[in-house]
Amino acid sequence: MNLLAIDTACSVLSIAVAKDEDILYTETEAGIKHSELVMSYIDSQMKKASLKPSDLDGVLCMGGPGSFTGLRIGYSIAKGLALSLSIPFMAVPTLDCIAFSHNDHELVLPVIQAGKNSWFFTIFKNGSRLKQDADVTVDQITPELKNFSGIEKIILTGPGAALLYESLPQETVKNIVLDNKTCGYAKELILITKKNNLLGNFNQELLYSGPEYVRNAN
Repeated sequence: MNLLAIDTACSVLSIAVAKDEDILYTETEAGIKHSELVMSYIDSQMKKASLKPSDLDGVLCMGGPGSFTGLRIGYSIAKGLALSLSIPFMAVPTLDCIAFSHNDHELVLPVIQAGKNSWFFTIFKNGSRLKQDADVTVDQITPELKNFSGIEKIILTGPGAALLYESLPQETVKNIVLDNKTCGYAKELILITKKNNLLGNFNQELLYSGPEYVRNAN
C-alpha cells in the first residue's frame, strides 16, 4: 500500500510516504510557513520514494486539534489530492498520533499548546482513550493528574509538553516523565492507519468533513 501523510497541525511540518512496507519521512520547523513549504516537501518525498501521484492508494492528514490555519492547509491539500486521484482520504486525531509511540506505557498524556495558558489535552491508558480532546488550563488538568497519583510513571508528550510540565504544581509531577521532543507525526499517521486499517472506513462523506478544532476559531 502506498500512502502520503501530511502533518501541518503544529509548527513542525512533517511529510511521510509509505511505499509498501517502507516509510520515508522528513520534517522541518515551518513556523507559520506551512503553505509555502508543504508542496515542495511532498514532491521531494514522492520523488525519493520513486512514486507518482497516480501510484498512491490513499492520502492522510491530521484531524485536529492543532493550529487552525495549519489544519486547514493539511485538509485542503489531502482532500484535493484524494478527489483528483479518486483515492481514499482519512484524517486521524492529532493527539492519537502524538500518543502512538508511547502506547506500551500505562498512562500517556499527549498535549499541544493551544494558547498562552492552555493546552489541547487527552488521556490514554494502555493504548485506549479515557476522554475526549479538551482545551484546558493547568487548573483543570491538575485535579485529573491527582487521580493517577498511584501510577508509577506517566508519560507527558507533545508540542507544549515541556511548558505544561513547568507550569504544573510540584506535587503533581513526581510520577511524570517528560518527553519534550519537538517533532512532526506524519510517520505515526501512517502507522496508525495501517495498524487499524482506517482506510477501510473511508466513505465519500469524509471528503466533505473538516478539522476538529476543539475550541472556536474566534
